[in-house]
Amino acid sequence: MRDSTVSTPAELISKCKRCSKELAPAALVCEHCHALVHAAEIEGLANEARALEETEAPRNALEKWRKALELLPPDVTQAEWVRGKIRRLEIEVNTPTPPAPERPWLRMLGPLAPVALLLFKSKALLSLFKANFLVSLAGFLAVYWNLYGMKFGIGFAAQVFIHEMGHFIDIRRRGLPADMPVFLPGLGAYVRWRGMGVSGETHAAISLAGPLAGLFAAMACALAWWTTGDPFWAALARSGAWLNVLNLIPVWALDGGQALQALGKSQRWLLLTASVASWLFLGESIFLLVALGAIYRLFTKDLPAQPSRAITAYFVIVLVALGVVMRLMPGEGFGAP
Repeated sequence: MRDSTVSTPAELISKCKRCSKELAPAALVCEHCHALVHAAEIEGLANEARALEETEAPRNALEKWRKALELLPPDVTQAEWVRGKIRRLEIEVNTPTPPAPERPWLRMLGPLAPVALLLFKSKALLSLFKANFLVSLAGFLAVYWNLYGMKFGIGFAAQVFIHEMGHFIDIRRRGLPADMPVFLPGLGAYVRWRGMGVSGETHAAISLAGPLAGLFAAMACALAWWTTGDPFWAALARSGAWLNVLNLIPVWALDGGQALQALGKSQRWLLLTASVASWLFLGESIFLLVALGAIYRLFTKDLPAQPSRAITAYFVIVLVALGVVMRLMPGEGFGAP
């Protein structure tokens, strides 16, 4: 495979991309904000290495991880993680591959044998059914089943699941490791993932992928209501949209709070304007909470060195579209029956 990662010699990088402070010659980490100097290149190498591992090319993956290690300070946690990865791959590369075991049962399946073999080898399929995912989902479903009845409880849990799978799928398509969602009954859910050297823009995009998936789920419910006239679908569409707007309040560990880290001062003013306009024109008071969060983040000292216009547009479009879904549905507030 051709090496698509373009290296920038350390001595040519004179300023930190995050805080714009001067860097020491050949520095690997900024002494002012502690950002990794080669974060973008490390992320690219890590993504290529994971892709090579998935295509069963451990030697090429090993080369990528070694290049990434050279760009990391030796005493950081990421470097220790990469060294462990390299050790495991070295063992895999240097261990002879045993002959494939005989599976006489495959011959008995005739034309279905290839499908059975694929399912037998699919670790990804089995990983979908880990105990913590299933147990937490069952507990989450039980809470809302008890509060709102079986039908709405299942529908609402499905919308939360779709939201979390939006995060999960976006993380995995970037070649990053992620676990299936863990649900917190009565509170919400989260996806645990590991993004060594991930840029602020990538982190923001992953944070917004959940509300985007939630928007699609709410739109599907709204379409079902439009087609059938069943108020159940309207309640589900409104509650799903409301929950995703709540998640976009730009504070704490909410998706909106994580996404706002890629927005500069002027972009935060734009988000504030969009939130106030949504409150005035759509009549949904939850947008006041988004506006208050945006006001608070105008005065925090977490402005990025390079704000992202793409993330700003992504944030505003998803936010306003969720408001439109709420406005078109009967009811008010959360909208649960």
